[in-house]
Amino acid sequence: MPTKRSLVMIYVLGILTLGIYFIYWFVKTKNELNEMGAQIPTAWLMIIPIANIYWLYKYAEGFAKVTKKESTILWFILFFLISIATPAIVQSELNKLAK
Repeated sequence: MPTKRSLVMIYVLGILTLGIYFIYWFVKTKNELNEMGAQIPTAWLMIIPIANIYWLYKYAEGFAKVTKKESTILWFILFFLISIATPAIVQSELNKLAK
């Protein structure tokens, strides 16, 4: 089951740690999504150029599968173009599933 997290605290910690918390958050939510049936590969791919795009696509695919949202491509484009909003979008959906 996903952990319920405060959206504000995600951004506060992300700013205070100069972005390191966002990486930690992605790893934790990747693990939670995988526990719910997603197939997102290792988070080490986030730090490899070009492979990080593949990883983000698989993350969007896993998110779409777990939340039963329509389009993987739409989520990927949204996550890629508006990456600062990704934690808020994903965490708000995970918070709904945590109830």
